[in-house]
Amino acid sequence: MKIIVNLETCCGHARCAAKAPEVFGLDDLGFCRPLMEVVPEALQPSARLAAANCPEAVIFLDEDA
Repeated sequence: MKIIVNLETCCGHARCAAKAPEVFGLDDLGFCRPLMEVVPEALQPSARLAAANCPEAVIFLDEDA
């Protein structure tokens, strides 16, 4: 699984980092920053939860990557 984040539309709610802190961090302004490009299998459920909880739906998960 590969993470793709549309940083242009992230509003900094930080739900991604709250739901999956091992996958997502925040930059100095509080906006989403993936901590990895490819998510290991063990962390994929957390990445899916974070993506599902993003209010702006800016996190996309490429399940085939």
